[in-house]
Amino acid sequence: MLKHLLRHPRTQATLAWLLGLYLAFAYRTTRWRLEGAEHIHAPAIIAFWHERLPMMPMMWRLALQGGIVPADTVRPHVLVSHHRDGRFIGTVIRWFHLDIVLGSSSRGGAGGVRALITLLRRGDFIAITPDGPRGPRRHAAAGVAQLAALTGAPILACAARTTRCRQLASWDRMLIPLPFGRGVVWCAPPISVPKAGWQTSLPAIAAAMTHAADQADRLCAHPTPRP
Repeated sequence: MLKHLLRHPRTQATLAWLLGLYLAFAYRTTRWRLEGAEHIHAPAIIAFWHERLPMMPMMWRLALQGGIVPADTVRPHVLVSHHRDGRFIGTVIRWFHLDIVLGSSSRGGAGGVRALITLLRRGDFIAITPDGPRGPRRHAAAGVAQLAALTGAPILACAARTTRCRQLASWDRMLIPLPFGRGVVWCAPPISVPKAGWQTSLPAIAAAMTHAADQADRLCAHPTPRP
């Protein structure tokens, strides 16, 4: 019965509201810095491992605060799954004025990809977790490289970390920020993916996301969590 209650739409909405409220508080009480701001130009595919998702909305906040991106012309869009967990994440993300694109490999995937292509060709940002929504952890699916090859948009490998955080016992070992710490968002140089032979770019994309996570961890004096 408890499991059924937790899956109820109203319960999910309440939990998403509480989590959004908590994350907003954790963001406000953390001293943040943005590294690699010079690499942030639209259009781009922002790629990061699923474990860093709770901290990544700060990238957009810091970019806006620093005048790096024009708030009135460029929008960030986050790809989330049609699955219940994806919709829950989407509800939380909307707290931070990020737009959602629904898509998955099993249902609605083609429509999601078409929407992402349109957004990139329009000059917007999109954000993807290539190992989401269910893993394997730190294993990049081919879609991120295919999307870059189709649109010509560069991939910006990013990560975030705080000095105070809690690691969950989930498949991705997700990191939840705690209040009153220091935080960093790290953005690596953009990666261009050729239309022909895009498959060969996938290892470099995965390595860049792991390197970004390593750098964010180093700046927060934390060891990188490994599979």
